[in-house]
Amino acid sequence: MSLFTGSGVAIVTPFLKNEVDYDALKRLIEWHIEEKTDAIIVFGTTGESATLSMEEKKKIVEFTVKIAHKRTQIIAGTGTNDTKVSIELSKYAEKVGADGLLLITPYYNKPTQRGLYAHFKAISEHVSIPIILYNVPSRTGVNLLPETVLELSKISQIRAIKEASADISQIAKVIELVPKDFIVYSGNDDQTMPILALGGKGVISVTANICPRLIHDQVLGYLNGDQKWVDSALKTRELHQVMFIESNPVPAKTALNLMGMIEKEVRLPLVSLEDKNLETLKSVLRKYQLIGDQK
Repeated sequence: MSLFTGSGVAIVTPFLKNEVDYDALKRLIEWHIEEKTDAIIVFGTTGESATLSMEEKKKIVEFTVKIAHKRTQIIAGTGTNDTKVSIELSKYAEKVGADGLLLITPYYNKPTQRGLYAHFKAISEHVSIPIILYNVPSRTGVNLLPETVLELSKISQIRAIKEASADISQIAKVIELVPKDFIVYSGNDDQTMPILALGGKGVISVTANICPRLIHDQVLGYLNGDQKWVDSALKTRELHQVMFIESNPVPAKTALNLMGMIEKEVRLPLVSLEDKNLETLKSVLRKYQLIGDQK
C-alpha cells in the first residue's frame, strides 16, 4: 500500500452538544472527496485527539473508512503517550480498514531518543499498514532527531514522517538521511513549499479544512513542475496565519461554521474564539472569498 502524495487534511472533529456530530463529519468527508483531498487524517491534533475517548476514536475511524469507501486514503492518528494504548488503537484502525497510521511522539513523558525508537518499533510490530511518524516538539516537548528518524526508516512499516518541528535545517537533514522512498510531509502549512523544494511529497494540512481544492492544487501543481503554484502559495500566507490566531483547531472550526459546514463547538479546555480574533478571521475569509460580506 502506497501512502498519498499531495494534500492530506488534518480534519476537525465536529461536535454537537459535546458529542461527535456524525452528520457533519459525513458532510466534511464527502466535501473533501469532491474537492480532491488526497488523504483524510482523523483525530490528529486538529481533530482534538486529546479530548476524544478511545471509544469515540474507534467509532470515528470506522465511520470515516465506511463513508470514504476507498475514494480517498484514511489515516488514523493513533499515537498517544502510552505505547500499550497506541498499539490497541492502531490494531483497531487497521482492522476496520484504515490505510495508514499517524503516530505522534509521546507527549509529557519526555522519552529519550532511545525511548522514542522503542515506542515506535513496538507499535510497528503489531500492524502491517504504513506508519507516518509525527514530530511536533512545540506540543509534545520532545524532538525526534534526524538520526533517530533514519533508524526508524529501516523498519518496514514506518514509511513517512509529518515534520512540524518548524526547523527547516532539521527537515533538510531528515530528507538528506532517509532512503529515497521514505516520504516527508510538511506539518506546517506555511512551510509546505520549502519542504517540497527540498524533496518532500506533500502536506498534512490545517488550512485544507477550509480550502481543500486550493491546497491540493498547490501541492500537486508544484510537484508536477508548474512554478505558478509558488505564487499561489505566497498569496495564501494570511490564510495559513489566521488558522493559528488562537489554538488549533478553534480558528478552523470557527471558519467552517461561518462557511455553513459545522457547529463551531470545541471541547474544554479549548474555548470559542475571542471577539477581536473573530473579526480578523472574518476579514481574511472575506478576502479569500470563503464567506460573503454579510458574515
